[in-house]
Amino acid sequence: MGPLHTDRGQEARGVRVVVGGERGPFKLLPQKKRTKRDRHARTRVAFFRYSYYDIAFKFFVEQVLDADFVALPPATKRTIELGSRHSSDFVCAPFKHILGDYIEALELGADVLVQFAGPCRLGYYGELQQSILRDLGYEFDMLNFAMLTGKPLTEYISTCKKKVNPDVSVPHGARNMLAVFKMIENLDEANDYYLANAGFEVVPGSFDRARAAYFDAMRLAACERDIAEAHRAGMEAYRALPTNRPGRVLRVGIVGEYFTAADPSSNLDLERKLLGMGVELHRMLNMTNRNLRYNEKNLRASISDYVTYDMGPTSSMTIAAALKYAQEGFDGVVHLKSAGCTPEVDCMPVLQRISRNTGMPVLYLSYDSQTSDTGLDTRLEAFYDMLAMKKERTR
Repeated sequence: MGPLHTDRGQEARGVRVVVGGERGPFKLLPQKKRTKRDRHARTRVAFFRYSYYDIAFKFFVEQVLDADFVALPPATKRTIELGSRHSSDFVCAPFKHILGDYIEALELGADVLVQFAGPCRLGYYGELQQSILRDLGYEFDMLNFAMLTGKPLTEYISTCKKKVNPDVSVPHGARNMLAVFKMIENLDEANDYYLANAGFEVVPGSFDRARAAYFDAMRLAACERDIAEAHRAGMEAYRALPTNRPGRVLRVGIVGEYFTAADPSSNLDLERKLLGMGVELHRMLNMTNRNLRYNEKNLRASISDYVTYDMGPTSSMTIAAALKYAQEGFDGVVHLKSAGCTPEVDCMPVLQRISRNTGMPVLYLSYDSQTSDTGLDTRLEAFYDMLAMKKERTR
């Protein structure tokens, strides 16, 4: 092979790949940077994909920052392939998912990328992702809220003005920021109802159609009143749907890492698979419970028989939720994490103790960029069969 080799996939994104050069075996060289954006034009802002929270991200961009939101289509196999191609093998799967999201957002014309992920080492990844994307030749600004954690509100405001919109109205933005929080709470409340009831729908697809209509109404909201009305109508639509709930339902709790446990594209739509088996699902982990109402001291007090110290970003919630489900007589728990997620690896021995002490089975699932639907389906079906047989024996 000669000193220069061009990969078509890289060339399509404006990158030349040099193989076997004197300075090393592999080097990315940007061919041409994007034209810098017009500072007088409205800024186009993109978030990474994270469950249904794109609805709240859209409201934040449009009603708080007064900018244009770049909506991403559903993730595809290409998304994770892009992220994996330009990531180290040693980073977690969420890093790769987010990096793929960012590349696709930039291809759609985003000027500013928003990063807030954490509270684990993912909170440090924004700077690395920014460096990778710049090496690939993209011109953009990064609004990295993870770097502002613990700083006064004035720092957040000045950064938003500098990166996105210098004419942001602080009173208007503050009022609508409260509306963002309310929207997140409403979205999580509606999702809790969906998880607990969709597995028993009488009309196939009725809950998914109601959910899609609810999300569409929320996306059109422009103020807190719109949010409240969309939520009221959406919950009424949910409650009006006929269900056929058996007398002894299988109840399953979902616990785990902040990104993988909550994001369908990261966990291969695990919740939908379980709902299709006719179970009642519960997941304590969401943005309301982990970001808006989080109380580490109270959580750790509830698991004092098992844990003394804060073990990491979602560890206390993982253990507290699993213990709560066991005490409430749930039939089983599914623990989700990305491969190599240290805090959640540390949770596993504690979850095993809870399982031994209470008799509640726990299924451990670890995801990386190569995890397949086939293997996941097999394990979920076996877990469901075991829970169903165990419940039958206790009649």
